[in-house]
Amino acid sequence: MTTKKAVKNIPKKKTDTVKEIFDLIKNKKTILIASIKDLPASQFQEIGKKLRGKAIVKVPKKNLIFRAIDESGNEAVKKIKEQIQNSVAILFSDLDAFDLAGELVRNKSPSKAKAGQEAPEDIQVDAGPTDLVPGPAISELGAVGIQIQIDKGKINIKEPKVIVREGEKISSAAADIMSKLDIKPFSIGFIPLSAFDTKENKLYLDIKIDREGTLEELKISFGKALPFAVDIGYICEDTIKFLIRKAATQEKAMEKFETKVEDKTEKPKEEVKEEKTKEKPAEEKSEDNAQETKIEESKQEEVKEKEK
Repeated sequence: MTTKKAVKNIPKKKTDTVKEIFDLIKNKKTILIASIKDLPASQFQEIGKKLRGKAIVKVPKKNLIFRAIDESGNEAVKKIKEQIQNSVAILFSDLDAFDLAGELVRNKSPSKAKAGQEAPEDIQVDAGPTDLVPGPAISELGAVGIQIQIDKGKINIKEPKVIVREGEKISSAAADIMSKLDIKPFSIGFIPLSAFDTKENKLYLDIKIDREGTLEELKISFGKALPFAVDIGYICEDTIKFLIRKAATQEKAMEKFETKVEDKTEKPKEEVKEEKTKEKPAEEKSEDNAQETKIEESKQEEVKEKEK
């Protein structure tokens, strides 16, 4: 007697889900895995609406997504199975992986703090007016070191105060104050984890898009590069005005230097030209001497005649 294995009837909903994911894997450029841990349902729906036309968001069971990946026949895409953990959403898009990750970062929403969470940065309460009225809030603010004053029936904060340092656990008192003052130190949304490019068969791990941090780094780098470019005389749109100003400054400095040098330099003395008497030739000299001798002799003869 032969026995036949019982064939389980798979619900149509599951087979439809597998087929849909299978088609998306085949037709879309990017498969992105994003964490949705602790994301409220309202926030999830809000982000889903913002992504319409840019990405298709699915949160299927792991076994269904794994089956769709296996049935795709793409050995390279199977690498992404290791990245699919609990509390993740699968996004399918024609956008580049990093462009899609950037969209997720831009669509994050500010969120209030809860007691026990770690502060992502120093959390400061700024000075200024509030909508709080005098009452229990006065002692609550004082408990976290905030100085206040009452103005026109409302509580004013006298000076800024850091109530939680970066990395510290947020106390219930600090969380209550932040809630009352509508301070939202956290941002929640889809957190990109990894992505697969089906056209290039490339897997991208640890996708981190920090738009503000990157812009800040670019500003710092530009601030360092600009003086260097001016120093070496590199001409471009950003340096030209500084180079012109530098040239004008150097020109003025050279003019002052030349003026000082001219003042210090003495005028050269004029050389006195001595007139040189022309020496007569030897023959002329001898004739002159002979004449002088004759004159002398004639004078002597005259003297002798007078004596006679």
